Amino acid sequence: MIRQWLLGVLLSLVFLAGATDARAQAQSREQALQALSHADAQVRSQAALRLAEVGVMADTPVLLRALHDEDETTRERAEQAAWQIWSRSGDSRVDKLYQTGVAQMNGGELHKSIATFTRVIQLRPGFAEGWNKRATLYYLLGENRKSLADCAQVIKRNPNHFGALAGYGQLYLRLEDYQRALTYFQRALEVNPNMDGVRRNILLLEQIIEQRRRDMV
Repeated sequence: MIRQWLLGVLLSLVFLAGATDARAQAQSREQALQALSHADAQVRSQAALRLAEVGVMADTPVLLRALHDEDETTRERAEQAAWQIWSRSGDSRVDKLYQTGVAQMNGGELHKSIATFTRVIQLRPGFAEGWNKRATLYYLLGENRKSLADCAQVIKRNPNHFGALAGYGQLYLRLEDYQRALTYFQRALEVNPNMDGVRRNILLLEQIIEQRRRDMV
């Protein structure tokens, strides 16, 4: 009898979880945006998940606010949603080319990937993520000046792109321009406080800058 009761409870929980997911999938973009300010953390996290599917660039400010949410899952899903939205150009042909570039990048075909993202940029110069991916590739190849130039194009189009801001920090760290690196890492963390690697770099740079100051005295 008890086993049957427990089984019934478990089945009810599974049903409720499925119903929650179904409701989240059925949400319109406007409903998901409103749900991001709901009192229930699960509702907020499901809303962020939905926006990853249907969100547009205009929704980014709301998602960036959600990066400061008290709920960890909501923060994680808001970050994922922002990346997903940034990766959509609004042109199916460009999006397909973009995905080809990502696959080449993940497969270690860096020069081929640069050529692909260069084509993406030519077709859709306003698409910030095309520039960001090429900036990352140039960084990986040690072409720092080209990477900096592409980062500037990203920030011009998407000023709160925390990935590009952190990328600026990494580049200036490599170039041993520690004060500028610190500034960009701090800007990235202000936008997205969940970047633990950036936080560690800030602590390291503060120590380096302080030591340099002491050595100059």
